[in-house]
Amino acid sequence: MDISAPTRVRIEPAFLDALTRRFGEQCHTSQGIRDQHGASESHFAPMPPDAVVFAQSTGDVVDLVNLCRDHRVPIVPYGAGTSIEGNALAVRGGVAINLSRMDAILAVNVEDFDCTVQAGCRREELNLHLRDQGLFFPIDPGANATIGGMASTRASGTNAVRYGTMREAVLSLTVVTPQGQVVRTARRARKSAAGYDLTRLYVGSEGTLGIVTEVTLRLHPIPEQISSAVCPFDTLQGAVDTVVQAIQLGVPLARVEILDAMQIRAVNRWSKLTLTETTTLFFEFHGSATGVTEQIETVEAVAAGNGGGTFAWSHLTEERNRLWKARHEAYYAAVNLRPGAVGWSTDVCVPISRLPNCIVETQADLASASVPATILGHVGDGNFHVIFSIDPTAPHEFAEVAELNRRLVERALAMDGTCTGEHGIGLGKQDWLVAELGDAVDVMRTLKRALDPDNLFNPGKIFAL
Repeated sequence: MDISAPTRVRIEPAFLDALTRRFGEQCHTSQGIRDQHGASESHFAPMPPDAVVFAQSTGDVVDLVNLCRDHRVPIVPYGAGTSIEGNALAVRGGVAINLSRMDAILAVNVEDFDCTVQAGCRREELNLHLRDQGLFFPIDPGANATIGGMASTRASGTNAVRYGTMREAVLSLTVVTPQGQVVRTARRARKSAAGYDLTRLYVGSEGTLGIVTEVTLRLHPIPEQISSAVCPFDTLQGAVDTVVQAIQLGVPLARVEILDAMQIRAVNRWSKLTLTETTTLFFEFHGSATGVTEQIETVEAVAAGNGGGTFAWSHLTEERNRLWKARHEAYYAAVNLRPGAVGWSTDVCVPISRLPNCIVETQADLASASVPATILGHVGDGNFHVIFSIDPTAPHEFAEVAELNRRLVERALAMDGTCTGEHGIGLGKQDWLVAELGDAVDVMRTLKRALDPDNLFNPGKIFAL
């Protein structure tokens, strides 16, 4: 698929007239708003839609779907615009449906540890609302993403090693289908054997099968004690071995993030920190006071045996937040190692036992790169990222990074890993999806054709039909 020169659908004036009549001031065709919805956080060329509609209800979504279907116009769901693999770009033009105004928290069931929110609700606002009720939503991809977008890309993040990903967090979805039907995929029961698992089908489908408008989420009690720590290491190998050994010992790490020396240098510059510029692990421990103390003692002993330095501890909320804010802004820190650069972020995930080999071999491969490249990741579940800082006027740099990315993905697949742990397929990993899953991709195509026969829902993503 040539994503640099997509075939855009021709939009008839009659469609735009009907769109304006139905949605009025909710509909925008100005160049600025269209460009905003056609840009990416990463290296992909802009692909703006022909119009943007700001939905305010599930009824709005239904009406837009019906209108687009009648006129054969593509429709692309849009949340916060923080996706990395071009997941929300309008490859064939059409209408971007912005769900950010559908941000209500519809219900919090404290006794059942769940809540229901509209798709545009953002995770940080949700946790602020939950805090006084002693609950929190743990999935933390870094960006203040919308819950609907997180469900659509099967997001995870820094807490995944203990709390899982959106796959485990989503109990039920309300989805508008390409036929304009509103379906609820499940009830709030914690388990069910009732028919096909439609919830899991839509989670991670990147808006290609349906548009998520409401999400019911699993919640967790706020831990009695939370402690964070930073520990520098002599070598990347020692840091990764520490994580693997701690997990094998059964330590319930809540968060464990690795940042290589280049990434620490970038974080220091961007976030005004003074961390030692060597490979570093960021830890967080959740539990009772006694349990957290035991976890800390075990991990400190393991780290010491692998060349780890002194742990710098923080029990204060403000200090922890500053530390994790710096981690969450690591992408921007890495890209801005060069003024005016664009970022190319890629990720893979491998079985935890293969992680030391994969990450050390990747570091060796990056040593000869002509562009700045950093390694960071959620090493507790075998997932790590490489971020390249590229001169947008230098085509040879894009070619070099594409080759480094190819070697990284092939390395992960050879270890029985995956081409993407959390970014999704979008535009950038389509060939690798076929390499990873083979004929299973044909089953995905069959589902896509059955549910969206006109290929109007986020066309061109995940695979080409």
